[in-house]
Amino acid sequence: MATPPSASAPSDYSYSLHYTTVEIGTPGVKFMVALDTGSDLFWVPCDCTRCAATDSPAFASAFASDFDLQIYNPNGSSTSKKVTCNNSLCMHRSQCPGTFSNCPYMVSYVSAETSTSGILVEDVLHLTKEDNHHDLVEANVIFGCGQIQSGSFLDVAAPNGLFGLGMEKISVPSMLSREGFTADSFSMCFGSDGIGRISFGDKGSFDQDETPFNLNPSHPTYNVTVTQVRVGTTLIDVEFTALFDSGTSFTYLVDPTYTRLTESFHSQVHDRRRPSDSRIPFEYCYDMSPDANTSLIPSVSLTMGGGSHFAVYDPIIIISTQSELVYCLAVVKSSELNIIGQNFMTGYRVVFDREKLVLGWKKFDCYDIEDRNAIPIRPHSHADVPPAVAAGLGHYPATDSSTKSKYNSQRSTASSPSSNYTGISCVLFCLYSIIIHLYGAW
Repeated sequence: MATPPSASAPSDYSYSLHYTTVEIGTPGVKFMVALDTGSDLFWVPCDCTRCAATDSPAFASAFASDFDLQIYNPNGSSTSKKVTCNNSLCMHRSQCPGTFSNCPYMVSYVSAETSTSGILVEDVLHLTKEDNHHDLVEANVIFGCGQIQSGSFLDVAAPNGLFGLGMEKISVPSMLSREGFTADSFSMCFGSDGIGRISFGDKGSFDQDETPFNLNPSHPTYNVTVTQVRVGTTLIDVEFTALFDSGTSFTYLVDPTYTRLTESFHSQVHDRRRPSDSRIPFEYCYDMSPDANTSLIPSVSLTMGGGSHFAVYDPIIIISTQSELVYCLAVVKSSELNIIGQNFMTGYRVVFDREKLVLGWKKFDCYDIEDRNAIPIRPHSHADVPPAVAAGLGHYPATDSSTKSKYNSQRSTASSPSSNYTGISCVLFCLYSIIIHLYGAW
């Protein structure tokens, strides 16, 4: 998770991330972790030398008041094991004093000075099958015992851990498929009310739209090609690649795409544009009267590689000030990375199919239980969280944002489970997001 270099996150502006509760260990302990398809490692605060103060009043008010943010204790779980340096997933053997020493990990993120480090551990992840019986599944997974956090992790982002959902072998989806628990695919449903769900093993439906991933074998990510952007009545011919990243709150575009999209949007808006405000990252914000008709706001849609259409149901964000409402085009200018953030995914079940190497999407009601037996949970507020995309597992020690991952792996070739399998979910698997609010008048 990280902020692209050109986009600073003002300290008094609240961004949204999606969270799920996961249960690990024996006895099981629950953690509220941010869901991030832009990074690979699952980690939680553990045996802390420097972690976020999860017992602070700020975090207590930001998260659900009835949820206590935990610290993982390997000695408190009867099923916990330290991962040694001879494990194939230990990528920093050069830092090991011996073959059977504890395996260190270190992940640096694009965001300045944001990182997590510690040792790898193995423990039980408690899951529930999405079938009529809701059978329980206990899967052994390797994750980070995060002893030292830095940057945004100490302040506002993922104080209780991060659930990396990337393509590398260390990610939970990779481990679940490799061990035969699920197909090598998962979906995330993003509801307009902030509620959603994540389902491992879900390969989507026959009638979903799809586009292929642009696979970099040395560091595979959920990167896709966009061939056109439509804004209102204007069709913009621009071709670019972008990362689909649930760990980035909003969408980031580099020029010329950013300028052409925003100027086209502005030319079709009839409301008065607001002056720039240093507290928010959006350039194009407008007055919104209490009885405003949002259907008059220009629509945004993308044409993906292969020709599939991706309508953006939530291109704007409405901000409440002390005296009025303002709406902004929720797209931020980036200097180097194109990122389709979770705001553009709203209204869809997005399928990350790592077997077919395609991204799938379909308009979906996240409350629909016809083929999803999850029980939604109310959204809750969260404090300032910068947009996020991980640079991957970098060198040890910390790397800067330009460092490429040296975590080279191959995609899992494990076969899919039987055809009547319906999927596995995290226990309490609903997604969470926040309401945007500005403190103070413009």
